Amino acid sequence: MRKIEVSTSATVYNDISELSVEDKMLMQKAIESRNKAYAPYSKFHVGAALLLDNGEIVLGNNQESAAYPSGMCAERVAIWKAGSAYPDMKIVKLAITASSTITKVNKPIGPCGACRQTLSEYEINQKTPFQVLFMGEVGEVVVTESLLSLLPFSFDSTYL
Repeated sequence: MRKIEVSTSATVYNDISELSVEDKMLMQKAIESRNKAYAPYSKFHVGAALLLDNGEIVLGNNQESAAYPSGMCAERVAIWKAGSAYPDMKIVKLAITASSTITKVNKPIGPCGACRQTLSEYEINQKTPFQVLFMGEVGEVVVTESLLSLLPFSFDSTYL
């Protein structure tokens, strides 16, 4: 038996105003997308914005259904939209933001497990890490240099 340690790192900004111009613009696009989310059941709105290496920005937001859990997360809406519209483009950055009509979301909300798994497929396939920025409605913004830093011991096609 042996014990291993797995660690990750992230940069935490106090708020969106501390981000670079490019990152602030990308997060603003995620906020705009969040505001268009269809979340009548959870009241939890999520927006995502992907920056591709050709300069395109692809947006996604969560889409709910009365037949829970038939809805879809913002991150997967965006990644599949990018994959279908721009299959040969690499992802450079992903910005995610969440808000609620019930309470103020004042802490960073990272992607759910299913989204992390789906996003990892794209990062692994493109053989280049992409930054992930995430925040709530207000407050701190977390930035990681790779999606895989959010998903240690990831599962990929090499296991199949």
